Amino acid sequence: MNAHFRAHLALAWTFALRELRGGLRGFRLFLACLALGVGVIAAIGSIRASIEAGLAREGASLLGGDAEATLTYRFASDEERAWLASHATRLSEVVEFRSMAVVGEERALTQVKAVDDLYPLRGEIRLDPPLALPDALAGHQGVMERVLADRLGLAVGDSFRLGDQAFTLSAILTWEADAAGSGFAIGPRTLVRTEALATSGLLAPGTLFSTKYRLELPASANLAALERAAKAQFADAGLRWRDARNGAPGIARFVEQLGGFLVLVGLSGLAVGGVGVSTAVRAYLAGKTATIATLRTLGAERRVIFLTYFLQVGALSLAGIALGLLLGGLGPVLLGPLIAAQLPFPAVFSVYPSVLAEAALYGVLTALLFTLWPLAGAERVRAATLFREARTGGFHVPAPRFLVATAVLLAVLVGSAALFSGSPLLTLWTLGGLTGALAVLLVAALLLSRLSRVANRWARGRPALRWALAAIASGRDGAAPAVLALGLGLTVLAAIGQIDGNMRRAIAGNLPDVAPSYFFVDIQRDQMPGFLARTEGDAAVSRVESAPMLRGVITRINGQPATEVAGDHWVIRGDRGVTYAGAKPANTTVTAGEWWGPDYVGEPQISFAAEEAEEMGLRLGDSMTVNVLGRDITGTVTSFREVDFSNAGMGFILVMNEAALAGAPHSYIASVYAQPEAEAAILRDLARAMPNITAIRVRDAIDRVSEILGQLARATAYGAAATLLTGFLVLLGTAAAAEPARRYEAAVLKALGAERAQILRSFALRSALLGLAAGVVALVAGIVGAWAVNTFMFEADFVVIWPNVLMVISGGVLVTLLAGLAFAWGPLAAKPTRVLRARD
Repeated sequence: MNAHFRAHLALAWTFALRELRGGLRGFRLFLACLALGVGVIAAIGSIRASIEAGLAREGASLLGGDAEATLTYRFASDEERAWLASHATRLSEVVEFRSMAVVGEERALTQVKAVDDLYPLRGEIRLDPPLALPDALAGHQGVMERVLADRLGLAVGDSFRLGDQAFTLSAILTWEADAAGSGFAIGPRTLVRTEALATSGLLAPGTLFSTKYRLELPASANLAALERAAKAQFADAGLRWRDARNGAPGIARFVEQLGGFLVLVGLSGLAVGGVGVSTAVRAYLAGKTATIATLRTLGAERRVIFLTYFLQVGALSLAGIALGLLLGGLGPVLLGPLIAAQLPFPAVFSVYPSVLAEAALYGVLTALLFTLWPLAGAERVRAATLFREARTGGFHVPAPRFLVATAVLLAVLVGSAALFSGSPLLTLWTLGGLTGALAVLLVAALLLSRLSRVANRWARGRPALRWALAAIASGRDGAAPAVLALGLGLTVLAAIGQIDGNMRRAIAGNLPDVAPSYFFVDIQRDQMPGFLARTEGDAAVSRVESAPMLRGVITRINGQPATEVAGDHWVIRGDRGVTYAGAKPANTTVTAGEWWGPDYVGEPQISFAAEEAEEMGLRLGDSMTVNVLGRDITGTVTSFREVDFSNAGMGFILVMNEAALAGAPHSYIASVYAQPEAEAAILRDLARAMPNITAIRVRDAIDRVSEILGQLARATAYGAAATLLTGFLVLLGTAAAAEPARRYEAAVLKALGAERAQILRSFALRSALLGLAAGVVALVAGIVGAWAVNTFMFEADFVVIWPNVLMVISGGVLVTLLAGLAFAWGPLAAKPTRVLRARD
């Protein structure tokens, strides 16, 4: 830094301090927009970090042990148990499966957890009445969640049945430490002892269950090393490993993805705030034109002028960012108990410096991006402005150095958002959408001004309308900032509303028309004739689909570990449904390759889902190893086929030829399409004849998914609401900046004989027209964005949800009307003589 620049910087800082002594007048909007935008991002990040800290701290409790080894549809062999026990101080076995809890003629789906005397190794189980768990599960006793007991009309001491075994309800389960780590569950929980299920018929070979072996480890155990050893030991056994470092991976992944998405929604709000920041700086500098011209007359250089206001705005930006960090950092801590009460998993609420640093970075970059061009305009003020009524308004392209700086800042912002959100593609789409929306809204504001000028000619005889159109056409009423700020907020809200509405429509509207009534699982081979006789012989049943059902883990592709070939694709992340067939099923469409013949008995062949195969990079002729019940089966991919999961019907990613799997223990699954009035009788008859089978009512699963989507929609709606609130603040600031112009306009109109009611109608009309324009443009942008998300991300049909459309448009009109009228009463009350004399 040379001496000349240091002198300029010192002089500029002196001028900036003197200007700041005049107070924050004109910068309240500036501070509010920055504080709200940064605060929302900091609050979202703080809540996400709190949940992640809670999951990390309570990892062992969520898992039910220090580590867990999971096997699918089989128990560990003696050798496998011995290896696990050799590394643990205690080893506990847990069996999980779905079943039907039956009381008389009443039955309900339940998620059964069969445990031993050591369960739980970590965490606690709370019961009502407060019994010790071994006592509550002694003999043929069980505990269940209250919602299930109430559904079945059970009280403590009553009996219920699981399969062929009767149990006595000994207590109500009120807290299950490892529930959050168990993943998605359709039915409420029931706990029993594993030994008590010996005669239930529910754990027969081939039935659908998983066994989890929880390990209590020495304090000195190295979890990473033990995981590597377990995967090496059981590389071909289909074993899945988890430990306390990530006790609930599904929740952790969900929180990370949702948090990243909400941060991007928060950035949308910050972009809206940036429009307000830019508006505030432009209005402030417009009021400082005479001051800047005086400084230029006294010999101040352009660099000094720029640095003066850059330092001033920079100091205020830091103040706004600090206020936002204070709100976003301390808010979740103060509201921690209330938030924690709504969460089904632990959270550690505290101040997280890394989260605040991320929010501060976004705030600094946004402030720089949206103030750089207005500040560049201060350099264009000349000394001659002091002696004639020159204006600095209008659009001007700044000097090349400002354009380069803007490009660099934008690249840093995009890169930071991509890095911190964990989803570069979603970040690019979001920021690209924001940029496109801003561009469309800016063009819309310019077109609105042009259309208002044309429409003004056709509004003769309607003075209030003509005055409103003239004000919009001249731009003195802040048309561009109003349309940008409100329009961007409404765009986010419109997109979220359309996405949510379409998802709810797909789940609650379309699926019931095509989805089966029930899925039945754990049907034994010798039960299939009786099952088909009852269902296919019913006139109310339109269709029955059935298939052999096994579960397998894809361990290798072309001899290499599957994760090295397909990465973290969901198909290889856990076990998947596997079936077999001889002749090609009638509803199967082969897209590539050839189906094996009905009597084929050669080397195993595989037909794979075409879409997933493309995502994983599979080709015809690739070899694939699938671990089924601890046995490796290697086959060749000989065909790809269409698999449609959208109709909630039966679909398998992987099908093998019959000879490859028919000898393995397995059961059948079936889907039954029936008229609603026949569903209860079908369930009752099948449950009475085959108590071991489990019926999953599709409507219950749909309702559960719909509930989760509703929670997601509410979370994103909160972010959109914050964006809209920021837009409303910008509208208030724009209206406040235009108040002097309105006061002068009202005074002139009064002097010419206009009545107050006419002037008020004029103010209301211009606000309503701006809101209508912003709402319509935002609606179009939001619908396009929602269509893109539904079509390319969710691959679902899209229709316009008209109630949401009306809400967005009416909301735009109402918000701008309220903001405009809030600053209309002062100009209306002003005395014309006083205003006009002051202007002279």
